[in-house]
Amino acid sequence: MVLTKTPICNFGEKANSFKLKGTDSKIHSLEDHIGKKGILIMFICNHCPYVKAVIEDIVNDCKSLEKDGLKSLAIMSNDTKNYPEDSFENMISFSKKHRFEFPYLIDENQEVAKKYGAVCTPDFFGYNSKLELQYRGRIRELKDLKPIKDSESDLLKAMRLVIETGKGPKDQIPSMGCNIKWVK
Repeated sequence: MVLTKTPICNFGEKANSFKLKGTDSKIHSLEDHIGKKGILIMFICNHCPYVKAVIEDIVNDCKSLEKDGLKSLAIMSNDTKNYPEDSFENMISFSKKHRFEFPYLIDENQEVAKKYGAVCTPDFFGYNSKLELQYRGRIRELKDLKPIKDSESDLLKAMRLVIETGKGPKDQIPSMGCNIKWVK
């Protein structure tokens, strides 16, 4: 596991289109999932301890944001040959176990992760209704791979601001997690 932090948010950068297979075996595109108030695109995986530490928060935050018109989806871009825990079959199990109400998509050739500049899991890309990037921060503070539960998540607060104003917070703390496992 190599700890990696996300770069600073490139405010206004446009979301990239894609078509990927979901754990429901359907093909999903960015355009199919844009909410009235925007979209949250998350790069996650099944095996990363950082994802496992916040997966409950991710699911709960996405449910809350959906009620306010912002949709979410998750993309798994890791090399499944060398990291079989991230296989498509295990993605199906992981999404069922954690009761995902958002699509969980596989980026088999890693092109989508490269287009977005994703670097770690979890890596959050929060867009407003014009598909302009407004958030590239963490979900919440962790200590010893355990969420510090003293307040609302940073991700939820930031995305609520995007819903209300179309703009994300100027100050954002980078997300951190395991680096994306690139095919060599």
